[in-house]
Amino acid sequence: MKQKVSIPFMLLGILFCVCLITSNLLETKVIQVFGLTLTAGFLVFPISYILNDCIVEVWGFKKASLVIWCGFAMNFLVMAFTGIAVALPSAPFWEGAEHFNYIFGLAPRIVVASLCAFLVGSFLNAYVMSKMKVKQAGKSFSVRAIASTIVGETSDSIIFFPIAFGGLVTWKELLIMAVTQVILKSMYEVIVLPLTVTVVRKIKNYEGVDVYDTNVSYNIFKFTKSSKNESLS
Repeated sequence: MKQKVSIPFMLLGILFCVCLITSNLLETKVIQVFGLTLTAGFLVFPISYILNDCIVEVWGFKKASLVIWCGFAMNFLVMAFTGIAVALPSAPFWEGAEHFNYIFGLAPRIVVASLCAFLVGSFLNAYVMSKMKVKQAGKSFSVRAIASTIVGETSDSIIFFPIAFGGLVTWKELLIMAVTQVILKSMYEVIVLPLTVTVVRKIKNYEGVDVYDTNVSYNIFKFTKSSKNESLS
């Protein structure tokens, strides 16, 4: 029997990949807002963690793992095409070549840093969400959403900034940027939490499922389904 993909799962998966790709492109710009030094990827990257929380909460760790790997693959695709675009000779009359190559020339390093950090952070986020849901018997979604985000974002920043900006920015500034982004991204999660809770509740009701990862394998290279699927009907 062929497995069917639900519309909500498909839409959240697509949005997850789009947010990840967009954030990687925006990471090439360092911004300063109210005296705080950040990367422009801050505008969209926290959304990927919120989507990750939603997917784990409704469909379980294995479905989240599948989406995470899809996001990883899509970023490699974008990196490949931008690399080809940079390598191709520019038209002699086009004056934007230097700026284009500067931005997208940084993209491979940013993408490598982001992908390494993304895999560790996203899987840790999903793991913490999954484990806490079973332990809490499905209660206190807000607590595990915030806790998993803090764990995921902290590991993400620790890996991303040294790889992406080491040698370009002082270590002191890197530390400040990393700590600042962890705090702000966690606050981002708290601010939009009411919306996240509402979306999760509506999707559960629409899908009629609420997956608990009992006896699930947390091997990120296996996609076999072993979670407990509880019907809400």
